[in-house]
Amino acid sequence: MVALRDKTLGIAIVLLAAAPAASQKYETNYDESKVPQYTLPDPLVLSAGGPVADAQVWREKRRPEILGLFEEHVYGRTPRQRVPLRVEVRSVATDALEGTATRKQVRLHFSQADGGPKMDLLIYLPNGSPRPVPLFVGLNFHGNHTIHSDPGIAITEAWVRNDPEVGITNHRTSERARGRWRGRWAVDEILRRGYGLATAYYGDLDPDYDDGFQNGVHALFRKEGEKRRPDDWASIGAWAWGLSRAMDYFETDPDVDAKHVAVMGHSRLGKTALWAGAQDERFAIVISNNSGAGGAALARRRFGESLKASITLVPWWYCENYRQYADREDRLPVDQHMLVALVAPRPVYVASAEEDRWADPRGEFLAAKGADPVYRILGTDGLPAQNMPPLDTPVLGTIGYHVRRGKHTVTEYDWQRYLDFADRARPQ
Repeated sequence: MVALRDKTLGIAIVLLAAAPAASQKYETNYDESKVPQYTLPDPLVLSAGGPVADAQVWREKRRPEILGLFEEHVYGRTPRQRVPLRVEVRSVATDALEGTATRKQVRLHFSQADGGPKMDLLIYLPNGSPRPVPLFVGLNFHGNHTIHSDPGIAITEAWVRNDPEVGITNHRTSERARGRWRGRWAVDEILRRGYGLATAYYGDLDPDYDDGFQNGVHALFRKEGEKRRPDDWASIGAWAWGLSRAMDYFETDPDVDAKHVAVMGHSRLGKTALWAGAQDERFAIVISNNSGAGGAALARRRFGESLKASITLVPWWYCENYRQYADREDRLPVDQHMLVALVAPRPVYVASAEEDRWADPRGEFLAAKGADPVYRILGTDGLPAQNMPPLDTPVLGTIGYHVRRGKHTVTEYDWQRYLDFADRARPQ
C-alpha cells in the first residue's frame, strides 16, 4: 500500500494494487491439496460447553453469543445508541423509466446539522404493482447515478473510487459515469418482476481507504480525542449500519413493504450485507454475491483471499482484534458458516463464480453447508445439497446457493436466481 496526499480533498488516499504483488507479506493459495486440515467451531455447541438442543436455546443463548464473538473478533461493535434520522425527500418522479417506475431520491441526515453525515437513497418502485411493494436494497460502489442511465438520478457529491475507464481519477464523479455499472443491477428486470430496488453509495457512510475513520459516520459516536479500542467497529460495520438506517426509512414509507426487504451485496458489500442481516433481523432475506473472505468463505481454508491478505490489503474493513488471527485462523472462535447461521431462520442466498478463485467458491459453499444444522434445528429445510452443485445449477432451500460460469461480478443470471429465491418467500 502507498499513501498519497490528495490535494483536492486534503486527505490521505491509500492506493491498492489491482493484483497481489510479490513484495506483499502474504501468500495466495489456489491449490486444494494445500488447504490445511481444520475443524470448524460448532454453531450448535455453547462456548461454555453443552449442546444447543432446540430453537429456544439458539435464540436466547447461542445466537447472542455468536453475534458477540463476531463483534469482538471480526467486525467490531456497532454502537447501540440511536442517531436522530432526518428524512429529506429530494425528488419524486412517477413517470421514470418511460413510465414504468416511480423514482424517489431521499436524503437521510444522521445529524441535525446540514453539513453532517448523510446518505442518499435512490428508490425505484414498479408502477404496475400494488402498494406496498417488496424491495431489494444494496449499497453500490461508484454512486447512485452509475447503476442506470436514467438522467434524473442525482450525481453523488461524495468521495468516489477511481474509475479510469470513464476518466475518474481524482476521486470526484461526473456525468461520464452515468450508467457505468448498470449491468450489475438489472433494474428493469427487478421492476418487471414486481419488486422495488433501493440503493445508496457506500462512500456516503465511510470512504474506502485508511483515513483513520475520520470522514464517515464513525465520528458521530466518538468523542474528540478518544482513542479507538481493539473491538471498535470499522468500515464494514459502518456500511452495514447504513443499511439498517435505510430500513428505518422503509418502515416509514407506505409504498414499501418493510416486512419483505431483501438486503443484497457484492464482494466487500456482500460481506456487508451478511453482517447487516446478521445484526438486523428486520431484513427478510440476505444475499451474498461473491463475498469471499470475511463474507461467506471459510477463513480456515486459507484459500484465495486469506485472512492475512485481508488485513494486509484492507485493514480498515475489520476491527483491530481481527489482525491477531492472521496465519492463526484455528484460534478464531468463529468462522463464516456461523455468520451465515446468524441469518437463520430467514432465507439466505450465497452465490459464487467459477473464475472468482480469490473469493473461494468452494469455501463459500462449505460455509452455507456449515450453517445448515442451525437452519434445521429451527425447523427449515436448510441447504438441500450434500455436495457442491454443478455450474449454473442453483440449489434452493431456505439456504440458497449457486456457482455460475464467469468472473467476479453480478450478472443477469445472478439476479434471476435472487428473484426466484425471493418469489419463494413472497407473500401470496
